[in-house]
Amino acid sequence: MILKNIAIKFPKPVIYGSAIAAAYGFACLCKEIVGGPRYQGFDTSDAEDKIIIITGSNTGIGKETAWELARRGARVVMACRDMDKCESAREEIVLDTKNKYVYCRKCDLASLESIREFVKKFKSEQKRLDVLINNAGVMRTPNSKTKDGFEMQLGVNHMGHFLLTNLLLDLLKNSAPSRIINVASVAHKRGKINKEDLNSDKRYDGSEAYAQSKLANILFTKELAERLEGTGVTANSVHPGIVDTEITRHMSFYNSWLTAIFLKPFIWPFVKSPRQGAQTVIYLAVDKNVEKINGKYFSNYEESNVGPAATDGGSAKWLWMTSEKWTRLNSLP
Repeated sequence: MILKNIAIKFPKPVIYGSAIAAAYGFACLCKEIVGGPRYQGFDTSDAEDKIIIITGSNTGIGKETAWELARRGARVVMACRDMDKCESAREEIVLDTKNKYVYCRKCDLASLESIREFVKKFKSEQKRLDVLINNAGVMRTPNSKTKDGFEMQLGVNHMGHFLLTNLLLDLLKNSAPSRIINVASVAHKRGKINKEDLNSDKRYDGSEAYAQSKLANILFTKELAERLEGTGVTANSVHPGIVDTEITRHMSFYNSWLTAIFLKPFIWPFVKSPRQGAQTVIYLAVDKNVEKINGKYFSNYEESNVGPAATDGGSAKWLWMTSEKWTRLNSLP
């Protein structure tokens, strides 16, 4: 019997559906590759019963970090502004990890009073602190001020964390070896510390103010690390990558319907998910191999180079002294 070639014709919907499925699969593969490997390090990590504070941990990178550290047995304090969102996130984490030692505590980084109240309450409840993760942040906000008159991005991203960290240094030192992790951004490389108008009172540009606040994170880490030498407390900063989180809420173009249709589907494979963005933060928080590393800037698990402005020791010291004065660090609580 001679078999003739038979051409099988598939309906167009089937062909289109297959093409879409293949494209989606390829996009997912790209996202996994770009996002990098998930931190494992079960043999080199130490989180069991560690007391860890994470700011801004009710969503995004902070939430994923809290989730993973709770899974590894840490006692996690979620320092957040919105208590309703915090409680909702905490419930998810506790139900999934079966770790009941996850706590929500009010801490509004746009209020020096709120920060001092948080520290007071924390110290009344805990006698040690193993890791402080300064994760919370805002980006490209409208021209606005914190409760204490700081430009919002400088106030939340830098001044708030500056005060919080310094008020907790005694506990961190008493708990040594302990760690401080400042979540920064590659945006610091285009930043400039505007000594003539640090608070953007004369002229405000949202993008420039954000870059300045991220540069402040790096300079703060640099000066803090120097001051902590020999104490057993380390301070490092991290660029989590370009991550799809709520930090873009103030970018009207990025959140428009036009962008949702024509741009986001194409950039999605190349933008990290919050879980992917949290991995290097988790690594710095618990991995024993980085226990003694101090004053470095990390990206994708590796030490990375900072921008030229971030190596300026004079600017780091000037910023520290200015931050001390503006946050009234040395005044009574």
